[in-house]
Amino acid sequence: MSACLVDPTPDAVPVHAMAKDAYAVWLAGQDARTQAWVAGAGFKGQRGRALLLPGESGALSRVVYVLDDEGLGGPWAWAALQGQLPKGGVFALVDLTSDDAATDAALGFSLADYEFDRYRKPDAEDNGTDKPQLVWPVGADRAYVRAAHGAARLARDLINTPASDMGPAELARAAKDLAQATGASYAEIVGVDLIREGYPAIYAVGRGAEDGRAPRLVELRWGREDAPKVTLVGKGVCFDSGGLDIKSTANMKLMKKDMGGAAHALALASMIMALGLDVRLRVLIAAVENSVSATAMRPLDVVATRLGLSVEIGNTDAEGRVILADALALASEDRPDVVFDFATLTGAARVALGTEVPALFCNDEALAAEILAASGRTCDPLWRLPLWQPYKKQIKSKVADLKNDTDSAYGGAITAALFLEAFVGKDIPWAHVDLMAWNVVSQPGRPEGGEAMGLRAIFAALHSRFGN
Repeated sequence: MSACLVDPTPDAVPVHAMAKDAYAVWLAGQDARTQAWVAGAGFKGQRGRALLLPGESGALSRVVYVLDDEGLGGPWAWAALQGQLPKGGVFALVDLTSDDAATDAALGFSLADYEFDRYRKPDAEDNGTDKPQLVWPVGADRAYVRAAHGAARLARDLINTPASDMGPAELARAAKDLAQATGASYAEIVGVDLIREGYPAIYAVGRGAEDGRAPRLVELRWGREDAPKVTLVGKGVCFDSGGLDIKSTANMKLMKKDMGGAAHALALASMIMALGLDVRLRVLIAAVENSVSATAMRPLDVVATRLGLSVEIGNTDAEGRVILADALALASEDRPDVVFDFATLTGAARVALGTEVPALFCNDEALAAEILAASGRTCDPLWRLPLWQPYKKQIKSKVADLKNDTDSAYGGAITAALFLEAFVGKDIPWAHVDLMAWNVVSQPGRPEGGEAMGLRAIFAALHSRFGN
């Protein structure tokens, strides 16, 4: 957990947080000296802005913070506070209106403390202890904040790590570390053993990678055997060159993030386990590198799958759905109560919804409603797109059961989701999240780089369905 949240201390500087429409009322109630200071500072109650107020001695005596509630709200309304407070100070929020606000404030403040500094030389003048600290707000759900913060940090760290240090083996190592830390069981199938064990599609995509970066299937299990079964599936393409249908330089640049779906599955699993949700959790990660080599799969190859359906490879750069085919087929075999998969799957979803809103596809109306309601409660956006069945004809192949691309430039996120749906067992509630997993620009609490998207919403939906 971030050290920016601390226990109460008597010398903490009070922070008065308020909505934009309450600021004028607050200012009108202040004495002439305070009003003159505010005017001199040019502060007009802008959203997401903090005002530092001195006491009679001239030292900082209190802070006014106007909530940044014009956008998402929730924890993000509080994230801008952290970067505007003096270093080394300890601050305490006062006059919070609810436990939910206290929890949001603690989470937003701690998420704003994130930095990916693995490869940077430490600053000799900054030992990391002079950042502003916030006293745990009264009423905050500390366990939830720690779990949500830890999940977001895990996802961000995994996604931000370059492919040179985050290949299939390293991703599997991260999953194993999580299993060891939580008491989950761990197993993996590597290389040609994937063929022997019945995962030919995962092997086909990853076989072109050099020695030491062999494809693999990773599995974690946790929870009591007779609890409701929740299975999480993650796309773990640790680098996507596009294969023989090679990407352009611009499109390849961010492809270290193509394992973002796997990072989300592991991060959500960490949150479920940390908070002790009473489920039988299963996590399946298909980890590969989509490389250019003499052994890489070729356009118009036909690939077998675990389910028995054959797939014609129309485009080697549509590889994520191919590895997920085997993973989703495996996920369905023990008839779980719900399956979620996470994948940085299509540019079409980004064209439709932009980079900040993941696309949600779901085959179950009740589950979809629960997820969208949870998304609203947690200010963690997801937007549902349809599994439009008439488009299924676009993924029919003339030589195989399915093909992994279409001849159309339209509806690519939908046809990709329909491809995945073919590998989900009948009548199993399933949700597919097609996400960016990356902030293209920095915003308060959300620095440019790897990002956790939809985790809190999905956890809230699971808690509504299976929690006590």
